[in-house]
Amino acid sequence: MGLLDGLAGQVLGSVLGGGAQGGAAGSGGQGAAQLIQIVMGLIQNQQGGLGGLLQQFQQAGLGEQAASWVSTGQNLPIDAGQIGAALGSGTLGNIASQLGMSPNDASGALASVLPQIIDQLTPNGQVTEQHNSLDGLAALAGQFFR
Repeated sequence: MGLLDGLAGQVLGSVLGGGAQGGAAGSGGQGAAQLIQIVMGLIQNQQGGLGGLLQQFQQAGLGEQAASWVSTGQNLPIDAGQIGAALGSGTLGNIASQLGMSPNDASGALASVLPQIIDQLTPNGQVTEQHNSLDGLAALAGQFFR
């Protein structure tokens, strides 16, 4: 069982409310993988990479939460509204469009998976230069899709 499998299960549980029925369960794993790919793209396309994304959360008043995702301790939760405030309606709308869901549902899905992804990308409790380069982040992204 890889990291993607664990994240996919958690994302499915939060996005689908644990009520995946019929074909939804089969396509849900693909949706979770797509969500993870979108988050990795968000980090890659952010000026400053992961550090830049974390700074965006800090500027939105969510620095304590973002710092907890990087640290080796427990991740502080974030809700859909806070995700929307940090990312902005344009970015959130784009992500929702890619996922084929409402911006509110997309922000809820991001709230459940973004802290976990950042936590997994920073196992030593710090953001490194590797997290800020496209090549380094692409290499790290490979660990999600083994």
